[in-house]
This record gives sequence, structure tokens and C-alpha cells, in this order.
Amino acid sequence: MTWIIATFYKFVDLHDLPQLREDVLVESQRWGLCGRILLAEEGLNATVAGFRESLDHLLAWLQAHPAIGPLTVQESTTESAPFGRMKVKIKPEIVTLGRPDLNPNQQVGTYVDPQDWNSLIQDPEVVLIDARNDFEVEIGTFQGSVNPHTRSFRELPDYVEQHLDPAQHRKVAMFCTGGIRCEKATAYLRQRGFDQVYHLKGGILNYLKQIPPNESLWQGDCFVFDERVAVDHSLQPQNYVLCGGCGYPLSPQDQASPQYQPGKACSHCAPNPPSSNRSH
Repeated sequence: MTWIIATFYKFVDLHDLPQLREDVLVESQRWGLCGRILLAEEGLNATVAGFRESLDHLLAWLQAHPAIGPLTVQESTTESAPFGRMKVKIKPEIVTLGRPDLNPNQQVGTYVDPQDWNSLIQDPEVVLIDARNDFEVEIGTFQGSVNPHTRSFRELPDYVEQHLDPAQHRKVAMFCTGGIRCEKATAYLRQRGFDQVYHLKGGILNYLKQIPPNESLWQGDCFVFDERVAVDHSLQPQNYVLCGGCGYPLSPQDQASPQYQPGKACSHCAPNPPSSNRSH
């Protein structure tokens, strides 16, 4: 049977997190789902997989919860379970920018629908920033985008401080995998005095789902934080694996390298494999 992967997030004030965590975990396990849900006082961030009926039950339960309410859900499919089990964790932030004081519900960039994205990023006055980490950008990105060369999302504010100026860069557009990182990133830019800030609604995955390949400005594949590792423009899993030493996503070419040792090391970390540096 085909597994459905549902991704969703919401910035909303949440309280009594230990009890909410327990309730969400029990409800998820009740329906045999796998994946991960992060809870923080600022909201929730989730990627959950299961069969249609089970997912529908969990989504209905979450949206009926008085503290959560309506959710915008993106879905894709896979032929095998993309997670080993269900995890529900409490975090300081649902996406770690290191700025828990930022509230995207109060101030955020302008959402841009996928159908309008191409026109925006081809504007010569727009600075297009890939808000993801370096290893994600290497797998695929939009034409004309700038790679900030960050190893984790919390490094992005330093990049902004050093390379972007609201007086010089009057139009800034940002994108990420599912949209959540850009909620925080554009809120940060607005806080720093940038007025015309835009971000791709629903992120790269929503763009790939809605824009035909012959009209697309996306190049390469898209990294995803589950066992599929990377998907193509049709959201189908590609032949990537994660290095057992450093967690780096490895293409078939990487796997053909003489330095690749399955489960141990790759050309990015050999001969001394460090701990994984992958980060949301």
C-alpha cells in the first residue's frame, strides 16, 4: 500500500506542552502513524506518515483541538514507511533560528504563490536567498539564487548581518523546503528594517507540486528530512542515501567514490567521520 506523507506547521501560542505532547503522541500511536512532531510555545511543526484513513483521523483531531485549529497540509506519497516510529518532542523553537523572541504571527514577509514565483525571482531588483543549509543547496536550488553557505539555520542571521543591507537590497525573496524556515527568516528581516521581503508560500515542495517541469525554474532535486532523502520535480524519491559518518546526503556519484564506506564514511568526512551535521 502507498504511504502518504503529510507535512504541516503552524505558528500559534501553545501552553501546557507536556500534556499536549502526551495527547498528540497517544493519538498518533492510536492510528499507527510514524514521523515526528515538534511542539514549542510558538507552535508546531510536523511530518507524519501513514495510510489515508489514519492520517485523516489525526488531522481531524489536531484541527479540532482548541489550541491548534485549522492547518495547511501538504502531501506526497512513497511506497515504504519513511520513518521508523512516531516521535513527539518539546523544543524551544519549532524551527531553530536562535531567535525565540521572533513571532511570525506579528510580522512576516509577503507570501508569494507558486504561480507568481517565477515572475518575482526574475525581477533584476530581487535578491533571491536560499534559506536552507549548504548540503541542501548542493542537491538543488532555484536559478539565480544565492547560497548563504550555512551549516545550520541558526547561522542565517549572521549571513544577513554581513551581506544584506536594507538600504541597498530593497527587495529580498527567500525560499526553503516547506515554508517554515522562511516564516522565521522573513520575520527576522522585517525586524532588521527590510520592507519588501517575500517568501514562497508552501516552500519548494508546494512549488514542485504545482508548477509543471517545463515551466519550472527549479534545478536539481530537493532534500527532505525523512528516509526518502531527496525527491525530484515529481516528488518521487531519488537514489540518495545518508552517510553513516557525517549524515551528508550522497548522490549515486558520491556512492561510487572510493572513499564511500556504507554506514561509515564518505568523501565529505573521510578519513575521520564526524558526527552528523545535518540540521533543520
